Amino acid sequence: MQEKISNKKNNAPVEEENEMSFWEHLEELRAHLFRSIAAIMVFSIAAFLAKRIVFDVIILAPKSADFITNRLLCKASDWLSIDALCIGRLNLSMQNINMSGQFMTHMYVSLIAGVIVAAPYIIWEMWRFIMPALKPKEKKYSRGAVFVSSLLFFSGVLFAYFLIVPLTINFLGTYQVSPDVPNQIHLNSYISTVVSVTIAVGIVFELPILVFFLTKVGIVTPAFLKKNRKIMFIIVLVLSAIITPPDVFSQILVCIPLIGLYELSIKISEKVYKQKEAELAG
Repeated sequence: MQEKISNKKNNAPVEEENEMSFWEHLEELRAHLFRSIAAIMVFSIAAFLAKRIVFDVIILAPKSADFITNRLLCKASDWLSIDALCIGRLNLSMQNINMSGQFMTHMYVSLIAGVIVAAPYIIWEMWRFIMPALKPKEKKYSRGAVFVSSLLFFSGVLFAYFLIVPLTINFLGTYQVSPDVPNQIHLNSYISTVVSVTIAVGIVFELPILVFFLTKVGIVTPAFLKKNRKIMFIIVLVLSAIITPPDVFSQILVCIPLIGLYELSIKISEKVYKQKEAELAG
């Protein structure tokens, strides 16, 4: 009673701290993971049933001369007089040598499709888990995090699918150590290449969000990002040279978005850093 009277006199509101124990946190995380897995399974089943669309229209499309990127690059090749840019003449011979190979590939691709489509919901569930630990100001500055994260991820997936995947398939599928050794691509190898490139680029496009939180906790600063800008550019150039045909134009097509993301991350880090300094000064 005395504590309540004292608090009223000092105009200090009484805050009840309902701190969760480790096991309560674990139980809460389990619930979020369970709902995320349930969403993945729902979309995976839908992808499994839509086999023709998933494989003929999406997965196997980049190896075809009729694929939109291949047709556009061939037109650009004629316009710029760069023969190496035209990858519309690609003719991959694919095979399956395992009895259960195609069925297992169908299951695997359906699961990956479920993860990609459910990505916004998964991000939302993870956000709901960490949100209670944020301060009111941090919640304010983090508004739209789920939307932005989802937008960046899908932007990376689409960028990889429509540009990097066709270039990678063309380079790796036509590369030969000798004309006497023809390429007969295994189905699993093709699928693994498409999936790994697409998912990897989608994750890389989350760089601005990662920099935002790393700057928030003081691990990264704008000065650090600016100092290592040249090193990052070299890494981007090396990566683009590996996954694209040996011509400068194709490498530039891959480099521009990645460099743009790094520059955007620097701007985000600067903004967050200034906000932190203003809070400390206030």
